[in-house]
Amino acid sequence: MVSIGGLTVLTDPVWSRRILGTPARITPVGVPWAALPRVDAVVISHNHYDHLDAPTLRRLPRDTPVFVPAGLGRWFLRRRFTRVTELDWWEAAELSGVRFDFVPSHHWSKRSLTDTCHSLWGGWVLTAPDGRRVYFAGDTGYGHWFSRIGRRHPGIDLALLPIGAYDPRWWLSDVHCDPEEAVRAALDLGARRMAPMHWGTFVLSAEPVLEPLTRVRAAWHKAGLDRDALWDLPVGGSRVLD
Repeated sequence: MVSIGGLTVLTDPVWSRRILGTPARITPVGVPWAALPRVDAVVISHNHYDHLDAPTLRRLPRDTPVFVPAGLGRWFLRRRFTRVTELDWWEAAELSGVRFDFVPSHHWSKRSLTDTCHSLWGGWVLTAPDGRRVYFAGDTGYGHWFSRIGRRHPGIDLALLPIGAYDPRWWLSDVHCDPEEAVRAALDLGARRMAPMHWGTFVLSAEPVLEPLTRVRAAWHKAGLDRDALWDLPVGGSRVLD
């Protein structure tokens, strides 16, 4: 949950205890649904079940603005959402003065046996009216796109970068950063702060559950970066960008 420019924005919300094909989540949801403020918008990075959760989205009013990758709008329209904005890479939309830019990632999409890569995948750069900027990467491997995003969206105040679901590398390196690559991505972006995400919720791969956090802290220290700029929040933790 991101509060920016007076809006409450949910990123790939999953309040379900289970998703298709994995064991039950191993940590509780950070914010109970009943404790949420009014949700002003939702951004979706791609359609995998651990990022696009139908039971969670059914809890939202159907007039909630949703911002989705190209090809995914029909999924929401079939479920009677009325304010659906579908974007390609490098396209943008605005809501109440907050700009939503859809940016590239290196991943894939699939929700059934017949729809592989029929919709796009990517990340989101949210820019408040005062210029504060948050980047939500979604799922992605490491590569040149981070530098491009940083050049096109300079001054990222906080980068939410995935650090889990990376082992074994021969299988997952193209689509999931490991913790060291996430730190490199933060540097490529020119981000002032990094918040690790996409770890310790569902068991999706072979690494130990807490290893991503241990490794990202070590990589951050090895890079000589300011410890206070690594927002390694506990589940349910929050922090204000001053």
